[in-house]
Amino acid sequence: MEILGTTLRICVDDLEAASGFYERLTGTRALRFERGGVSVAAVGCFLLMSGPEAELEVLRKVSATIAVEDVDSAFATLTEVGAKVVAGPVPTPAGRNLIAVHPDGSVFEYVDRKATAADPSGTPAR
Repeated sequence: MEILGTTLRICVDDLEAASGFYERLTGTRALRFERGGVSVAAVGCFLLMSGPEAELEVLRKVSATIAVEDVDSAFATLTEVGAKVVAGPVPTPAGRNLIAVHPDGSVFEYVDRKATAADPSGTPAR
């Protein structure tokens, strides 16, 4: 499994204000989408999330998002080396993802950018 990059996950109260800051910081425009009642803005390597506290409480447990070429390959490698996949692989607006708990207790989201029924164009949302 090759790791292509990481995205830092940040829960914010005011998505508009935070998006503006991170757009200026990175010099890139935010890509926005909704997922499970949470508003998301992907800006450069930052994934800003805002929504109901119950949803954010779960999201805060995930340390980072890790981009991989293929989530199925990541699933195989993760389980082989002792991680526990607790969700997925499932389609998302950005491709497919899974959530895994590493043996040390760290929780990470792994994503690929493969087209899904949710986004048949294959356009990455992150």
